[in-house]
Amino acid sequence: MGVTHTTDPEARDAKRDLKVVLNSQDTFSGSEKTEPDAKESEDTQEGNTEITTVWNKKLITIAYLMIWVIYFFELMQRGVEASLAPYVLSEFANHSLTPVVLIMSSVFGGVFKLALAKVLDLFGRPLGCLVSVIVATFGLAMMAACNSVEMYSVAQIFYSLGNHGLMYCLGVFIADTSSLRNRGLMWAFAYSPNLITSFMAGPISESFFNGPGWRWFFGSFALMLPLVNLPLFFLFMYTSRKAKKLGLKTKEVVDRTMWQSIKHYICEFDALGLILLTVGLAFVLLPINIYRLQPDGWASPLIIVMMVLGVVSLVAFVIWERYFTPVTFIPYELLLDRTIIGACILAGVLLISIYCWMSYFISWLQVAMDLSIRTSSYIAQIYGLGAVFWCVVMGFFIRYTGRYKAPTLYFGVPGSILGLGLMIYFRQPDVHVGWIIMCQIIMCLTGGTIFVCVPVAIMAAASDKHVSVLLAIEGMFAELGGAIGLSIASTIWQASFPAKLAEYLPEKDQPNLMKIYSSLQTQLSYPVGTDTRTAIQQAYSDSQQLLSITGTAIWAIGLIATIGWKDINVKNVKKATGSH
Repeated sequence: MGVTHTTDPEARDAKRDLKVVLNSQDTFSGSEKTEPDAKESEDTQEGNTEITTVWNKKLITIAYLMIWVIYFFELMQRGVEASLAPYVLSEFANHSLTPVVLIMSSVFGGVFKLALAKVLDLFGRPLGCLVSVIVATFGLAMMAACNSVEMYSVAQIFYSLGNHGLMYCLGVFIADTSSLRNRGLMWAFAYSPNLITSFMAGPISESFFNGPGWRWFFGSFALMLPLVNLPLFFLFMYTSRKAKKLGLKTKEVVDRTMWQSIKHYICEFDALGLILLTVGLAFVLLPINIYRLQPDGWASPLIIVMMVLGVVSLVAFVIWERYFTPVTFIPYELLLDRTIIGACILAGVLLISIYCWMSYFISWLQVAMDLSIRTSSYIAQIYGLGAVFWCVVMGFFIRYTGRYKAPTLYFGVPGSILGLGLMIYFRQPDVHVGWIIMCQIIMCLTGGTIFVCVPVAIMAAASDKHVSVLLAIEGMFAELGGAIGLSIASTIWQASFPAKLAEYLPEKDQPNLMKIYSSLQTQLSYPVGTDTRTAIQQAYSDSQQLLSITGTAIWAIGLIATIGWKDINVKNVKKATGSH
């Protein structure tokens, strides 16, 4: 039975990029099945008092510079990993589990985002930041030592959870220290290192690949990650202790036994709801990616059992949330607002589309366009580079006009449809790479527009006490959209690419079809111009066209969701959070 070719991590890279901009304020306070009490307002006021009293302009400036350095390191790591991962995964004996790696990472990252944010809230920002860095470092170290897809999958989950926690800490700080009209601009500043790292990732990845190897890359970055984050951790500790000395932080005394505390937090985190939703999503999405590995396909007992368990778990989740849980996993009443639900849907659509067109993109550049690792990395980085640049432009636009719906509805969504629609036509091996770059430029500008406008729309429509939890939910929509997009891309690829190889490969290469299908290095080993390489290039392009068509079609949902937004001028919105 054949195996699937490695799913390009460029899609995962892009998804993580979105999380920095779209989901940077993730937190969770639970949605009680009662009216919110005054404690939420008191907690919000206490947090604002700490920011305005302890964090003066000098400390905020120092913190922002440290955050810039952390983002620089983070974006560098992603860019290099995106270029090296196809070769990393090609060394494993079983590539068929590669989609499982990314799906599980997305499901865990999305569903547990709310619970993770609540854990960080309970233990405080300094400790939350430290624990997140430790978990992410452990994940990178596991990647350096992994020798199987299974171990790589676990490493990705650890890194994903740690990375989410770290981005939460940084994002909440940015939210606390910026006004609504300036928040998009501050996100763009934090993400601006991508303007530099986009040009450095290619040479660095090529140096590791041709030099010490990919394990040294993960190992060295695992050593550097804590060093880069420690200065900000100490600054958080300093301000936290200063706040305690000033009496701005009080520790609640709770008289509970250990068992009562365990029961309390199980209810607060809606643990059963988390488990049901995670199992349901995982068991519905995974069979879509692995059914071809089973002798009987969809009729395989394993696939049937997983699908049944997945559907039953999702139904049980709905029933549990509706009738039984004392604290709901999601504040459903807040999602009735058409701007909030529309923004969340648009975030999911954006990730679905990106996973469709960007899956296998960097491999396609190397195989079909005959580009080097460095050059293909440069082209793959255009989306992130251009999006960051345009985020700055949109940040100033929102600051001075207060508008977020018009640029999204009339430029962001239609431009994304145009750029990806052109990509359908230009994804051919005989097309000049300049046309591909043109499509990338169009999509990065429209993507940058959506990156900034989605969270601003949510914050404009929500009250202060609900902003953070809604952004966490929006982050969950984005993560799950990524998981769905990956499943769609993987299914199309598994159905199309081997079939096209069988159609185009010369008779002499038919016995090697599965080897060619499963290994990027094998595909690149055939010289350009030979019948075999030409057949591989055409199979790649045909499959990429199907992925681009799917990614374009999904934007119909995004367009409808955006039309429903309220057109609120954020210049006239007065929020308590943030003062700069």
